Amino acid sequence: MANHLSESVPERTFQYQSSLPPLPVPSLESSLSKYLDAVLPFASEEEFKATADIVRKFQEGVGKELHQKLLQRAKTKRNWLEEWWLDTAYLEARMPSQLNVNFGGPAPYIEHCWPPAEGTFMERASFHTWLTLQYWNLLRTERVAPQKAGKTPLDMDQFRMLFCTCKVPGVKKDTIHNYFKTECEGPCPSHVVVMCRGRIFTFDALCDGEILTPPELLRQLSYVKERCEREPEGDGVAALTSEERTRWAKSRDHLINIDPHNKTILETIQSSLFVISLDETKPYSTTENYTNMTLEALTGNPTIRWGDKSYNSLVFSDGSFGSNCDHAPYDAMVLVSLCWYLDQQIKSMDGKWKGSEVVRPMPLPEELVFTMDEKVLNDISHAKQQYLKSTKDLQLVCCAFTSFGKTAIKKKKLHPDTFIQLAMQLAYYRVHKRPGSCYETAMTRMFYHGRTETMRPCTQEAVNWCKAMMDPTCEVNAKRKAMLLAFNKHNKLMVEAQEGKGFDRHLLGLYLIAKEEGRPTPELFMDPLYAKSGGGGNFVLSSSLVGYTTVLGAVAPMVPHGYGFFYRIRDDRIVVSITAWKSCHQTDAVTLFNNFSNSLHEMLHLATTSQL
Repeated sequence: MANHLSESVPERTFQYQSSLPPLPVPSLESSLSKYLDAVLPFASEEEFKATADIVRKFQEGVGKELHQKLLQRAKTKRNWLEEWWLDTAYLEARMPSQLNVNFGGPAPYIEHCWPPAEGTFMERASFHTWLTLQYWNLLRTERVAPQKAGKTPLDMDQFRMLFCTCKVPGVKKDTIHNYFKTECEGPCPSHVVVMCRGRIFTFDALCDGEILTPPELLRQLSYVKERCEREPEGDGVAALTSEERTRWAKSRDHLINIDPHNKTILETIQSSLFVISLDETKPYSTTENYTNMTLEALTGNPTIRWGDKSYNSLVFSDGSFGSNCDHAPYDAMVLVSLCWYLDQQIKSMDGKWKGSEVVRPMPLPEELVFTMDEKVLNDISHAKQQYLKSTKDLQLVCCAFTSFGKTAIKKKKLHPDTFIQLAMQLAYYRVHKRPGSCYETAMTRMFYHGRTETMRPCTQEAVNWCKAMMDPTCEVNAKRKAMLLAFNKHNKLMVEAQEGKGFDRHLLGLYLIAKEEGRPTPELFMDPLYAKSGGGGNFVLSSSLVGYTTVLGAVAPMVPHGYGFFYRIRDDRIVVSITAWKSCHQTDAVTLFNNFSNSLHEMLHLATTSQL
């Protein structure tokens, strides 16, 4: 009976946080041996010999000392990487976040009960906002089920960052402000911010402690829309968030100095649940081509989204939706979880509100008006110009490959994610006639506050297979054998990375200890092969599996001559978003996508003609 009772109590969202194991530090030997393995595809014989020599010296000398210090640090912190990662990957970066760091994407609802339709977007926005608030309430009351890998609970800390969270710019380094609290912890902000035509409004999403219903939300959102249509456009202060970080920090300080009320407005935006962006564009194309929607989500109007908010909910006037999110406080899987929840709820309710139409008396939305001067107006104008210039440089293609999907790949007893990664390697090799250093996200959420580790898909085995595929004299059996070796190597490395046995974050830790102690940069990190193989954030392919749902996003490439490559895998299709910079004449997203599609066909054919 006691067992039966304990099973009937639902698990609480954050209940496993205190029992998660600390992030491990791999052995120096294994990390360096993996590193050598990873640089092999990019090295000539002489280069490899020189690098092997540098690694050996590092292992016997300074590397050994730094590793000992890292082990000491790991004794005092449950996650030795957490602060370092936040700082180096996100908060110290000075380039504009909104295009280089943020991720964005189309909402999936167009594939079922919400095909784009004129005149529906305000009702849909209200229903969509209501469902988003339900999810916030589930998190607040800890009723979102903790995620698991098999039976192993995963870290849920990032879910605290979805609502009431904002990055705040600093002259040298940004900070993250998080105002979210669970019910047990105390009161939590409950207002939302609505942006429309360069203007900013706010209202409380609760009335007498209850979440506003869709008809009530419709009343509030319609008020904002009607006022913005009747009256002149706003100053578009939000565009400042798309600026280079130090410039934005200085503009923000100036804003606060003009009038202390401006600081109150900034804090209202920062602490809000999320931003609802009423966008007048109509980006929908088809359910097989998501390019316009994804481009609009990633590069849309900077005056109606707050680039530093952890969640901007984008409502387009053709009844389609998107999102744009700051990447610093959490990884994409948090947003995927929210979007998938919304998707399933909209589906189960036929996309319509069936409850009461009564609208309770409540205050109308309040407009947040900054006190401005000439300098701020010039800063806004500069921010818009630099943003427009950078967004014009981004090439994006987001299309569905519909010949087959997960079902066909699984039938061949092959891992769908590895299948796609290898197809991407082959496509890159075909287009550029050389291996492409590649980052794939491996999640380390089995550990306390774990986020990601780098898994490097461009292995020597993958390159050998690419060469075999391009060799007209190579027989089918040899190609198949090479493919299976590449699959096995990839799967092994991915498991190790998820278990905290990758090497990239370990090397970063050693580099940062040397830096913090004011030591000279160890030779290992100055070696040309370090950057050539992707080290120090120099991967030409920045890739991530967004999951097996209908949710997809996109990111800009990591380097000027690189690609961003996000994908989702469905039973019958694979949807990919590829980005490249137009200013680089060597890269082209469309060419890569076409070659990727051909690679998928060839691989399935290879798996079919051979008796795998």
